[in-house]
Parts: sequence; structure tokens; C-alpha cells
Amino acid sequence: MTEKIQTPTPRDAFELLMAGNQRFVAGTPEHPNQDAVRRTETAPSQKPFAVLFGCSDSRLAAEIIFDRGLGDLFVVRTAGHVAGTEVLGSIEFGAAVLNAPLVVVLGHDSCGAVAAACSALQDGQTPGGFVRDVVERVTPSVLAARAAGRESAEEILAEHIEHTVDLLLERSHVLAERAADGRLGVVGLSYRLADGSAQLVAARGLDVKVPTAS
Repeated sequence: MTEKIQTPTPRDAFELLMAGNQRFVAGTPEHPNQDAVRRTETAPSQKPFAVLFGCSDSRLAAEIIFDRGLGDLFVVRTAGHVAGTEVLGSIEFGAAVLNAPLVVVLGHDSCGAVAAACSALQDGQTPGGFVRDVVERVTPSVLAARAAGRESAEEILAEHIEHTVDLLLERSHVLAERAADGRLGVVGLSYRLADGSAQLVAARGLDVKVPTAS
């Protein structure tokens, strides 16, 4: 099935993404834009409706968990969704060059990078190699959560997702300007591995209500 998507607003893009996740959770995916017609249509150019910056975890396949297809999502992934210059450049490309109206930061429970950062703070042992860099980039989020009295794994994850959302806007003038003038929304979602649902934990430049943690 090929689904025609016009030029969506940030809110339209968010609702489109979440509708796909709801289908995935319910076990009723439509698999839009995954046929030969869509392949032919998108071969000359792309116009994704969202940039998805997520964790590299093998269980976070973006097009599957949001029930999307070819040309829908511009996907950038790193372990623990840590953001270096290459990541920022990739996200800016999706938002400013491809004009995607939505940037999504996607974290998840049982994240190895977050767990490693928590363990490093507890026992003082950090991994070797370049994994150390990933852990060190997650550590400020863990420290901020604890300083605010947020000790549970879910709270620490939410803090890390929100920290990443704010980091993108603080470091990228391109993203910040587009969010300020209404052309871009930036949201943070927390994905639950067991049931497949993506929960909103942060929103910038988009008038959507973030649920209060229970």
C-alpha cells in the first residue's frame, strides 16, 4: 500500500508517527509505503516527514515500530542516542535540507548504555575502547536525574531522553531557529520493549501534552 503524505505540520507529523505506533502495539500494522510503487516513487528523491534519532539497539527498528515505509523516516542511530557532530549534522540535514517538520529522540527501557553509565558511577569502573566515550556522554543525564531525586530506571531514562532533546536545540542553531518559528517540533519518546509502545516524555516547539509520570 502506498500512502500519499502531503506537506505535514510538526503536529501532523507527530500524530502520523504515533498512529503507526498504535497500530504496531495493537498488532494491526498496515505496512504503508513498502511496495514497488513506493520504491519507484522515492528513487529520484526523498521527503521524509520525520527525523528519528534513536538508540542503535537491535530491537528499535524505526520503520517497524512506527509502521512506516520507504521515504518516511530519516533515521540516525547511535548507542544510547549520544550526539556528536556527525549526528548533529545528519539531523540538521534531515530537518533543514529535506525539510522534515519533526525530530524525534527515541530511547528505550533496558538500555545498555544507560545501565553502563549507572554502573560506572556506582563502582567506578568504565568500559574500555570507544565504548567509554558513549558511557561518558550518558553519565551527565544519570547525574542530573539523581540530583533531582529521580532514581528509578524509568526516571533516569526519561531524564536522558529529555537531556538529548535539549542538547540538540542548544548545540544546533539550525534546529533551534526552525523550532522557534514553528517549522519544527522536537520530541522525546521512551519505547517499552515488552509492549512496543512509545511514550511521550519531552516536547519542544510542539503543543502536545507530556503525560505526568505516575
